[in-house]
Amino acid sequence: MTEYVVAIKPSARRTARVVGQWVNREGPRRRFASKALAREWARRASGHRARVWIQDAAPHDATDADGYLVGGDRAGTSPGDPGGRQAGVGQFG
Repeated sequence: MTEYVVAIKPSARRTARVVGQWVNREGPRRRFASKALAREWARRASGHRARVWIQDAAPHDATDADGYLVGGDRAGTSPGDPGGRQAGVGQFG
């Protein structure tokens, strides 16, 4: 079975209390059966003002992490915006 390993970054711990509590109990890494399940966990850990998400690990990352759980405000999004949509070229004046 292929696993998806997530390294939990300090920004996620600061942003979402539930993530910080999980790290205190279990440690700064979490294993999932798939990337989709990791994203679902991030979605559930997020709140109205506590946004966390899965970001793919950099190709040169020397750890066993496949992705990172990070938190904060994504540039160009507003609270309540689910993200994940690309802007059309015509939207940039």
